[in-house]
Amino acid sequence: MQQALIVIDVQESFRHRPYFRAEELPGFLRNVQALVDGCQARGIPVVQVFHRERTADASDPFSEASGHVRAMPELRLKADAAFHKHVHSAMFGTTADGTTLESWLRARGIGGLLVTGIRTEQCCETTTRHASDLGFEVRYVTDATLTFPMRTRNGREVSAAEIRERTEMVLEGRFARVVSAADALGPHAA
Repeated sequence: MQQALIVIDVQESFRHRPYFRAEELPGFLRNVQALVDGCQARGIPVVQVFHRERTADASDPFSEASGHVRAMPELRLKADAAFHKHVHSAMFGTTADGTTLESWLRARGIGGLLVTGIRTEQCCETTTRHASDLGFEVRYVTDATLTFPMRTRNGREVSAAEIRERTEMVLEGRFARVVSAADALGPHAA
């Protein structure tokens, strides 16, 4: 089965949000880079998706006017295609000429996706569910996703590790196969 690596929202915008924490960033970027390098060496298309809000407010780090809707500089990536989205699912992302990610993938006969990016429980999880419902075979590369602690309605802080564990639990066997970056391209990857 033809496959593609989807790199979701690995962009500078996040460094300019109050919730951003850099502790897990180096390991996350190492894992994404290893997947990018491995996919490129195997001829697997690498797709880059950016979140861009529909506003001209330069104070919004997800606005094009902010200058932050660009790849994190630590990531060395020459994407086969780049898409922009303004919703959570990368499947709704479009190229400059209006081609959706879904139609780009289908036109190339791609039926398998490796999902990576920021944030674990938001755009990565949403994309995984959406892609699965569209009939794609999804491998969710859990340690190549990044998130940040959140607070419940009652004020309890939920750690990034707890969020990741919850996301793995709700996706595994229902919407995706949860894999590590080390195993994503291994002999049982297809």
